[in-house]
Amino acid sequence: MLSSNLLNEMIGADIVFKCENFQKMGAFKMRGAANAILSLSEDEKKRGVVTHSSGNFAQAVSLAAQKVDAKAYIVMPENAPQVKKDAVKTYKGEIIECESTPQARQATANKIKDEKGASFLHPSNQDEVIYGNSTVAIELLEEHPELDVILTPVGGGGLIAGTALAAHYFSNKCKVIGGEPMEADDAYRSLISGKIETNNSFHTVADGLRTHLGDRNFPIIQKYVDKIIRVEEDEIINAMQLIWERMKVIIEPSCAVPFAAVLKNKEEFKNKNVGIILSGGNVDVKNLPF
Repeated sequence: MLSSNLLNEMIGADIVFKCENFQKMGAFKMRGAANAILSLSEDEKKRGVVTHSSGNFAQAVSLAAQKVDAKAYIVMPENAPQVKKDAVKTYKGEIIECESTPQARQATANKIKDEKGASFLHPSNQDEVIYGNSTVAIELLEEHPELDVILTPVGGGGLIAGTALAAHYFSNKCKVIGGEPMEADDAYRSLISGKIETNNSFHTVADGLRTHLGDRNFPIIQKYVDKIIRVEEDEIINAMQLIWERMKVIIEPSCAVPFAAVLKNKEEFKNKNVGIILSGGNVDVKNLPF
């Protein structure tokens, strides 16, 4: 956990950053993947696991599977960052590429599940994954019980759902707020409509947030998340650059979204104790947005 006097002064708040970019494989996803794989029977582990992911959960499942000598089949969209594909291969995951749509991801994963008998692990819409993710906020609240609010990015909903459960059960007052790109604001619209909405386009620099909510995490989000703040692309890039330059910490674009939400709404967070989850740092340093 890190803080910055400069950023605190900029916002007028007391901010603590939970640095999941320092987690094994570089993102919070390791928690959900490890919990899900450790929940499998020995027979299920022998048949292997399959998932679909643009990168971070792909790496997490590959590494967690490697630790228990299980085969990992990883369905990745063809436009996933090369740095993330390379990392999956390093962890001995077998990559199967598909079109960059949620439908193509799921269809390809289902095919492998049927052919190989592998257990499907969902990046965000599975109880074991959500519970694993909740340990991020549990640890944050154990060290900082005074927090008024925790912010997370919102993609598939697995992190914010776990965070919301943690805040509900381990804090008496802490709210949970999500940050989401304007270009992929399905969760924002879902909370308004009361049903899971989808995106027609995914033109956001935050490549880890180009996914939709699911039927396991959406009810949790509806019940326990205070609201979602949307941010523009330039606001995401500015927030990312600020953390790189001022904190000397490598984060990926998706990770910068909740801090961008705080920068955009300084008055709302003024004089508050704020926790921000830095979700991951798996960025292609040869292809930075700034």
